[in-house]
Amino acid sequence: MLKKEVGHIFSSAEIQSISPSQRLHLILLGVESVAKSQAFYEALGWQKSPTGHDEFVKFDLGGYALCLIGREVFAADSLAGSAKPGGFNGVGFVYLAKTPEEVPAILAKAVEAGGALVKPATRTPFGIAGYFKDPDGHLFEVDYEEVWVFDEQHRLVVDTVNERTC
Repeated sequence: MLKKEVGHIFSSAEIQSISPSQRLHLILLGVESVAKSQAFYEALGWQKSPTGHDEFVKFDLGGYALCLIGREVFAADSLAGSAKPGGFNGVGFVYLAKTPEEVPAILAKAVEAGGALVKPATRTPFGIAGYFKDPDGHLFEVDYEEVWVFDEQHRLVVDTVNERTC
C-alpha cells in the first residue's frame, strides 16, 4: 500500500474489517496558530516533544500525545469542510487534580498562560471543578473528585473507584 502514489484512495469494501484496539494514541487539536498555541501549553509548564516540527507540535501525555496542527491544514486533511470554529462542539478535555486546592491553582495558571476562565473552581455534588479554554477555544475541565484512583505516575486507574465521602 505504501508504494501507491500520495492521494491514492483505498476501498474499504474490498477488505475484511477489523476493530481497533481500545486506546487512543494522539489527540489532534486544530489551532489558528501552532506557534501561539505551543507557547500557551509551554506556559502551562508542559514540555514539547523534540520529535515534532513547527507545523505539528507534540506534547507527551504519558503514552499518548496532544498534537497541535493548523486548523485549516487539519480540516483539509480530514475533508471535514469548514475550518471555522463555532459554538459548543460537545468535546472537552479533563485534567483530574490530585487535591481540591489544585483546581483553582491550575485554573489560575491557565489564565496566566493566556487561556480564558470559563467557570471558576466551584463546589459540585462530586467535588471541585472549573473550566478554561485555550487560546483556540478548546474546553478543558480541571476536576477533583475523591472517587478517582491513580497509579504512582498519576495515571487514571479506570476500572477502580474510591468510596465517596462527600
